[in-house]
Amino acid sequence: MHARMNHPVMVVPDAMKALQALGALTKNALPEKLLELVHLRASQINGCSACVDMHPKIAKRAGETDERLFSVAAWRDTPYFTECERAALALTEALTRISDRADPVPDQVWGEADKHFDEQELAALVLAIANINVWNRLNVAVRQPAGVWKG
Repeated sequence: MHARMNHPVMVVPDAMKALQALGALTKNALPEKLLELVHLRASQINGCSACVDMHPKIAKRAGETDERLFSVAAWRDTPYFTECERAALALTEALTRISDRADPVPDQVWGEADKHFDEQELAALVLAIANINVWNRLNVAVRQPAGVWKG
């Protein structure tokens, strides 16, 4: 497999730097393992093969288990995630699937996240979800193959 074009972040000056800077800000506010679960779940929803390949590798280096990584797509039906992680995954799904319902982020989903994260953390979580969705859309658009970028 080959990408359709050079990746947009490599073509547009400073695009990579901007997206990486946003990612770095979220890493300062939230645990790496949580961020990688969020990145993986959004990437699964968006069908981003490059990110579905990369983020479990990063998560493993951060100490994540195979059992939990294999269960991210079915997080509601497994006992492996904390209430905090479940709140983050629910918010990830809502913000990633914003066109799937009339109320894209229901009060129940927001309220649960708000119970587990302070304002700084919640802001970082929303930014992290938005950022991975940007990466997913860029990768899907150019058909970025899995395994090309090393995480």
